[in-house]
Amino acid sequence: MKLSAKAQEVANDLLHAFETGKVPKALAQIFIHRSRDHECPALKWSWNNRFLVALEGHYDARGFRQWQEVGRRVMKGEKACYILAPRLARVKDEDEEGEREEGTSRVVGFLTIPVFGLDQTKGEPLPGMEDITAFIDSLPLIEVAHSWGLKVSAFDSQDGGGLGFCQLEERIALGVKNLSTWAHELVHAADARLGTFTRKGGQQLDNETVAEFGGAVLLECLGYEAESDRGGALEYINRYAKEHKRSLLSVCSELLDRTCACVEFILETAEELSALESVA
Repeated sequence: MKLSAKAQEVANDLLHAFETGKVPKALAQIFIHRSRDHECPALKWSWNNRFLVALEGHYDARGFRQWQEVGRRVMKGEKACYILAPRLARVKDEDEEGEREEGTSRVVGFLTIPVFGLDQTKGEPLPGMEDITAFIDSLPLIEVAHSWGLKVSAFDSQDGGGLGFCQLEERIALGVKNLSTWAHELVHAADARLGTFTRKGGQQLDNETVAEFGGAVLLECLGYEAESDRGGALEYINRYAKEHKRSLLSVCSELLDRTCACVEFILETAEELSALESVA
């Protein structure tokens, strides 16, 4: 069966399942957390700061001295990314009689602190990274992302935080060990390479529907029926559709061709890479 026909068949099956309501309960998200056997400074940062370094593709980021303390050094020519730290100052308070007296420290602004990611350093290996590295390396179709020049990384996530994100021409970062999130972000990348991704600020209904619907189709084409998380896809798309006062089925049907084109593009790329590898 041609890849385009296979994607179309699976997509139609999913639409029928959505229509009849015959979808399993959404899978629980498995958040990525670094092993606490080795303390990572970033674990104490605010979520915003952790997300800032995640946007640069780093799971673990530290300053020059912090890397030296664990036997690693920043490689020559590497550029820092920056996190924010509060700038504190002593503020004098007035007592009841109007006298000025020493007060407490208060935040009067923010400072930028340069940090570098693990892959910008070399030296002693860090414990606690083996499981995360193995998870990234084992992702299905990881070779497709690499062939598109995308860096794939993980970040220490938390409930209520981001599950993953895709900087379309640069990287994919995952905060959960769920194939459904990985497939979602990979479809975003395919959508962008095909020139059909809507490049506006914020999350757009069409982009998110294509990524979530396409991610489920892609995984089922590969035989990952449970990991495709039909229940999660239904909930995700339905939430966006309701915000735009649309029905889930009408949105998915409208974007069916675009979704299948993304899935077909990913699978064709994988086949081409496999053929090249067999020749080599």
